Amino acid sequence: MIIHAGLECGILGTHYPKMDMISFGPTIRYPHSPDEKVNISTVQKFWDYLLATLENIPVK
Repeated sequence: MIIHAGLECGILGTHYPKMDMISFGPTIRYPHSPDEKVNISTVQKFWDYLLATLENIPVK
C-alpha cells in the first residue's frame, strides 16, 4: 500500500515495528498550507530514485 505519510511513518512505526515502510520525496516547504511550495530541482531526483527502487524490488 502507498500513502502520503511523512511524519506518520514515525508514528505508525512505534505501533507496528515490523511493518516495512519508507518516507521520501521532493523537498516541500510549508506543506498543507496556502504557502506550500516544492523545490522543483528535487522532483526529478525523487522520480528517478522512485523508478529505480520499484524496478529493483525483490520478488518474495
